[in-house]
Amino acid sequence: MSEEYAELTAQPDPASNIVHQLNTSFIRFLRITQTDTQILQQYQTQLLENGERFAQAFYDYLFHFPATAAVLNKYQADGGKIEDLVSRQLAHLHAFLLGDCSAATANELTRIGHIHFRHGIEPNWFMGAYLLYLNYLRDALDAGAVPATDRPPLEDAIQKFLFRDMGMMMEGYWNAALSQLQAEKDKVALLQDQITSLLANIPQILWSVDVTTNTLLYISPSTQDICSLEVDMPIPCLGWTHPDDLELVKAAWQEALQGKRVEVESRIKEPGKSARWFRRTFHPFLDDDGKVVRVDGLMDDTTKWKDLVSHLNTLATTDSLTGLPNRSLLYDRFSQAIATARRTSKMQVVLMLMDLDHFKEINDTLGHPAGDEILRQVGARLTPLLRDSDTLARLGGDEFAVLLPEVTDGLHAAQTVADNIEEALSRPFFYYGHELYLGVGIGIAIYPEHGDDMDTLMSRADLAMYGSKHKGIGAGVFQPEVTQNSDNQLRLASDLRRALDRGEFELHYQPKVALQLGRAYGVEALIRWQHPDLGMLLPDRFIAIAERSGLIHPMTDWVIQTINAQSRAWKKAGYALSIAFNISASSFLNPKLLQHLHETLSQGLNQGGQFEIEITENTLMADIGHGSSVLNQLHKIGINVAIDDFGTGYSSLAYLRRLPIHSIKLDKSFILNMVHDVTDAAIVRSSIDLAHTLGYAVVAEGVENRETFDLLQSMGCDSAQGYFIGYPIHAEEIPQWLDDFTKKSAAG
Repeated sequence: MSEEYAELTAQPDPASNIVHQLNTSFIRFLRITQTDTQILQQYQTQLLENGERFAQAFYDYLFHFPATAAVLNKYQADGGKIEDLVSRQLAHLHAFLLGDCSAATANELTRIGHIHFRHGIEPNWFMGAYLLYLNYLRDALDAGAVPATDRPPLEDAIQKFLFRDMGMMMEGYWNAALSQLQAEKDKVALLQDQITSLLANIPQILWSVDVTTNTLLYISPSTQDICSLEVDMPIPCLGWTHPDDLELVKAAWQEALQGKRVEVESRIKEPGKSARWFRRTFHPFLDDDGKVVRVDGLMDDTTKWKDLVSHLNTLATTDSLTGLPNRSLLYDRFSQAIATARRTSKMQVVLMLMDLDHFKEINDTLGHPAGDEILRQVGARLTPLLRDSDTLARLGGDEFAVLLPEVTDGLHAAQTVADNIEEALSRPFFYYGHELYLGVGIGIAIYPEHGDDMDTLMSRADLAMYGSKHKGIGAGVFQPEVTQNSDNQLRLASDLRRALDRGEFELHYQPKVALQLGRAYGVEALIRWQHPDLGMLLPDRFIAIAERSGLIHPMTDWVIQTINAQSRAWKKAGYALSIAFNISASSFLNPKLLQHLHETLSQGLNQGGQFEIEITENTLMADIGHGSSVLNQLHKIGINVAIDDFGTGYSSLAYLRRLPIHSIKLDKSFILNMVHDVTDAAIVRSSIDLAHTLGYAVVAEGVENRETFDLLQSMGCDSAQGYFIGYPIHAEEIPQWLDDFTKKSAAG
């Protein structure tokens, strides 16, 4: 077929018979066929997609080197325009991708070779240009939508036409050089040496063997870069071919000797170096009797393609950040685990979903690089806790999953692993001097008790995880009744988005009294949601939802603005009250909190220390470094800080002693039974004494009877709040409560 194609395209002209003969020889030698032309034309559009930019970059490249820049500058000085050259280069690329091997194109290529010689552009520059062509077309192949079945023949066609183009242009150059420099044989020899050197830089290996005499007709100098031993005949580098691939290559060679064009991929390994993949292509050449007399070969390094395929396979199944299996691989392994479990009635499969606590705050305060590093540390810390047959996967964000296949007691196995995970994540994480703490919510679902497919178990493990985080219990197993609760949560989440716009939130204020002075001095602002259908909702019904949805931030802004307005109103009426309110973990770690507080203070809110923020120990300890910085900035602008629910977290007064904290609030779990429980009473007394030693005021919450009130007063506790003192009430009721309390205190 290639010989017939050569005859059709040659169309010899007596005036340039040598060029036509050479053109015909290249077509036959390179085995260029109509099929090669057709596949080039088929993908011409994809390969030309960035052609205009390539043509411009082509001349930018030439301007980079003094030799070619000088030629181009002279061209411009003589009135030429680089834009015209760019257009011609684009036209040349377009014509090249038409796969035209006619005599006209052969003459044009030799003419271009003549022009290059006439302008003093030596072969090393336009050979480099062909390397640019090759790299551009390879990049276009990488980026283009070329089916895998068409890629090898398309690459083959590109290489053939590049060699034909280069050969014809070189012929034109050589002819011009010989006609002008016939007497300068030494210079011609030097030029040939340069060309040989440049051929050594071409990544493909081209060779030709006369199989009748086993004589090497030609081989690219670059072969020595692959195998530096004696060239193996009749197949280059056969001796260094990987033993597992050797027979495959030999079999392909035998097929070529039978007249078949064959491609074979194999590994070649030079001693002391890594193996590389190469594709060998054998092109048999038949004489007039149909006998194979020559085999032309092309050898191309395909290591990059192999690595790319391997990398794509890895990306498809592996989380790129942590190196853990991703959701896709988890689903695949789950399907295998279920198939195994179904073969025996005693086998169970456990699915565990995990969501990290405080991770969003780390991202918001320290940035995503910190969050990424913590996720990697989490993966490294949890992997050793599992069996080789188990799977730890990252599903995205701060969500992980654990698959435990082939277990006989799923509940026991899940609880054991969950305990180990909680213990592992309770230890601090470190990032550039920051000591960070994470919690975790774990949801557990078991096959077949809770479902028999992945989607069902994922959904139910997610419900269990939500329940465990809401209750603060660490790990929870799916319970059927949770489904109804989940529906209610979804409804609340939807309603919450409209609650602010509809004005459904309100603040109630619980009075606080100074025990030693016997007077009221402040209130704690407590948010309530007046739901249009469900009635008055307390914070434990909606704060967690607001945290997850991000609505906590506008809600916090609303609270600050509301207590600002209320403080002004009370002050105008003659009541100077300190107002405290709670800050959630995400709000405390939100960089915009300080900005909003500063803007509010500039309106005159915090005069005389009337503004106090309450945060929990766990919120502060999630990132003690960032927490300390925020506390110091709050202190500078005159805002008091109280540690809420003190004694329920994992910090201590000794740890907090260096922070600018105004007061601690003893958790009501210690206060409620202190009259009847000597242990609780001892804890309260010790906390009061130590806090006073460190300069902190102490507030007791949950005071519900006179006995507790009096006992706290006798212990020297500074302040108290609770139902005995006053229930949370509307702002308009506070003045009346203050008047009543003042009269009550005066009466003794």
